[in-house]
Amino acid sequence: MVTIKCKDISFSDIQAILFDKNGTLEDSETYLRSLGQKAARIIDAQIPGIGEPLLMAYGINGDKLDPAGLMSVASRKETEVAAAAYIAETGRNWFESLTIARQALAEADQYLSSSLSPLFPGVLDVFRTLSSAGLKLGILSAATTRDVQQFVMTHHLRDYLQLEMGVDEGPSKPDAILFFQACQALGVQAGATLMVGDSIGDMQMARNAKAAGTIGITWNDNLDHVQGADVVINQLSEIQIVDASLYRAF
Repeated sequence: MVTIKCKDISFSDIQAILFDKNGTLEDSETYLRSLGQKAARIIDAQIPGIGEPLLMAYGINGDKLDPAGLMSVASRKETEVAAAAYIAETGRNWFESLTIARQALAEADQYLSSSLSPLFPGVLDVFRTLSSAGLKLGILSAATTRDVQQFVMTHHLRDYLQLEMGVDEGPSKPDAILFFQACQALGVQAGATLMVGDSIGDMQMARNAKAAGTIGITWNDNLDHVQGADVVINQLSEIQIVDASLYRAF
């Protein structure tokens, strides 16, 4: 077991750390904003006038993406359902509305498939250090499992991770069942696992699961989106190992 320290907060007897993906490991703001804009244009071409309300629902205002908005933190299924609700207001039946929303997001995804969101600074170094200390590491994201796996493969992170988990069907963040499922897959207890994320949903999920602790990361000093975190950091490199005796050569 390892002791982790962030600023003046220490977490003892840690066996695993779970990381969110979008906004935590991956600087995905540009991609997510473009995805929402493209999907809204596709839907607006079929249903004129719905584009602007959809952008607002997605949390997109011009060139700005709300870090706590739908496109930033919701699962794909939740995003599809939200868009379908706006479409249904135009008089279309629910199944048609959901089909239009799904197809628009899928087409937008395909259009942007060549876009590559960069890792935030220090991700690889931190993963190497934590993995070398014997910690189990995993990604627990609201993105689809396929997206998580693609992200891991693209950035060559597989050597450091024991879990690549997204949300496909069923509950999404902040449901604590996701945290329990991730811990079970890693073979650890929630009380020995830390959560690192950039949203209130990440913090609530981990706290509801009685995790060992929650680390909010902002990258931009905006504390509003990580309310409830035990400690807030601006760089992943602020996650430090205290128990040097447990450190193994990488």
